[in-house]
Amino acid sequence: QVQLVESGGGSVQAGGSLRLSCAASGFYVSNYNMGWFRQAPGKEREFVAGITWTGHRTYYSDSVEGRFTISRDNAKNTVYLQMTGLEPEDTAVYYCNSVLEAREREPRFSSWGQGTQVTVSS
Repeated sequence: QVQLVESGGGSVQAGGSLRLSCAASGFYVSNYNMGWFRQAPGKEREFVAGITWTGHRTYYSDSVEGRFTISRDNAKNTVYLQMTGLEPEDTAVYYCNSVLEAREREPRFSSWGQGTQVTVSS
């Protein structure tokens, strides 16, 4: 059974940094492209960052490019999102999921973890 557990969120001031973690179980992240998504209040969930199963390529939404960095530790079966230069617009619940190879900004699994809340104040 696929399980994703996100952690590391919190409340920071604009310009601050956070590092999110996503611990996976029920599958090996080393076999999948992985991604981070977020959902702000009143908005749909959106893609934030992705990384290929090899870790050789990363890609980002325009809104976080240059500020966020996705990485993976296959030995720990964990994916990370390092967030710097946080802005109030980054306030959301953050989730991880595998992403599809053919549509690499779309989630693979229908089930989601509980997410981790990130709140950025101005």
